[in-house]
Amino acid sequence: AMAMGADRSIHVEVDAKTYESMQPIHVAKIIAKIAQDTKADLILLGKQAIDDDCNQTGQMTASLLDWPQANYASEISKTDGELKVVKEIDGGLETITVKLPAVVTADLRLNEPRYATLPNIMKAKKKPMEKKKPADYGVEITSTQKVISVEDPPVRQAGQKLENVEQLVGKLKESGLLPS
Repeated sequence: AMAMGADRSIHVEVDAKTYESMQPIHVAKIIAKIAQDTKADLILLGKQAIDDDCNQTGQMTASLLDWPQANYASEISKTDGELKVVKEIDGGLETITVKLPAVVTADLRLNEPRYATLPNIMKAKKKPMEKKKPADYGVEITSTQKVISVEDPPVRQAGQKLENVEQLVGKLKESGLLPS
């Protein structure tokens, strides 16, 4: 991020064992505290994590801060203290406005990825990066959930290809799904 334009960054360090039990609420609490400390007026997040596919951090962050949120943004424009956000829905596009400060989760169509250039990578090494721990923000990372088991779903029986509707109706009656 710093090689692509960010002026400074904060790296919240978490050891590997703690990271394994971190949940979206922990990340949301850290982000919310950083936003309060830095007086941010916009938080941009991905719509969901690639590791657990939760889609919860943005919503939880907005709730903790009591800020409006716009999820799945594919286009954002700023007008007088507001954001106009376009998002894809099943029937097409929906446009909403939210007042700043706000939390926005991004859809993959929000921007085109840029690649850092070598000169910018070198410049980024000189930019300030604070290293913090969750405890520096008053966030306790203790798991409130325990995974008891993970199991594969039952194997489905193979389907049958039928030639016509009469065969389908016959099979449904045979299995008791239709009255005889």
